[in-house]
Amino acid sequence: MTVRLAGRLLVASPGLGDPNFVRTVVLLVEHGPEGAVGLVLNRPTELEVGSVLPEWADSATPPTVLFQGGPVGLDGVLALGLLSTGEPAGGGPVGWRPLDSALGLVDLDEPSVQPFLGGLRLFAGYAGWGADQLEAELGEGAWYVVDAWHADVLTARPERLWRSVLRRQGGDLAMVSSWTDDPSQN
Repeated sequence: MTVRLAGRLLVASPGLGDPNFVRTVVLLVEHGPEGAVGLVLNRPTELEVGSVLPEWADSATPPTVLFQGGPVGLDGVLALGLLSTGEPAGGGPVGWRPLDSALGLVDLDEPSVQPFLGGLRLFAGYAGWGADQLEAELGEGAWYVVDAWHADVLTARPERLWRSVLRRQGGDLAMVSSWTDDPSQN
């Protein structure tokens, strides 16, 4: 039986060799027998949300730039939203697909969801794995799987996310957080 990992974080191990994912933190938004989809949380671009999707600029959480969600589908935008306390009864507003009780994917074609958002992050592209591909990478030790905090998705300091997520795990992972970029210096 495969454990479903949607809603959890993948934190790149120092041994992960793919340059697309060095020191990344990925929130898995889908995971099942056919594969997995995630969004890299710590790769901001310099492109302002307002220059691409001006109707969503006021809802975006600082830094209000597009993030590179991964190497796949860079011509599309996905959004993660955190509901505010004004959530309507019935499990969430139209245009919001929950990952947990407060965090979910936002349909950018449904602007009626905006008043219910307490935070929003937009991503160009995504990370994708085919059937059993992620499981193979996990078996090789390429990723650490840890619980996600809402603050991880909306962090104002994405450049510190890899270290801070590892540090809060304690033990060996906290030690990994202090490793330098050059493994020969550790």
